[in-house]
Amino acid sequence: MGHVINRSLLHLRRLTVNLVTYPEGHRVMRHNDPMGNGSYYKLNVVLIKPGEGGVFETDRVIFSIFNRVFLFRPDLYDHSVSTIMRGKRVLLSIALHAPWGSTAQG
Repeated sequence: MGHVINRSLLHLRRLTVNLVTYPEGHRVMRHNDPMGNGSYYKLNVVLIKPGEGGVFETDRVIFSIFNRVFLFRPDLYDHSVSTIMRGKRVLLSIALHAPWGSTAQG
């Protein structure tokens, strides 16, 4: 299994943009991303889908378009990616840590 390549395209205090390449054989275990305070949003755009596997799963999305664009709250909901069986998965990930709101479900 190869290594994940995470290229930072923009890193500000509350906004980050990364280009992430997941190789064949990789998977992302089910987890969440606690942030402490505020609200955490991620907009993930799958630029290259693997030939098999690499399916994103989460307990809840704000929206999803064609199983390629996902807006979700990684601080509130568990998420994962199934094992990439063939090919690679390339993702543009835009993360916003907003000062408003709370990480508590309500």
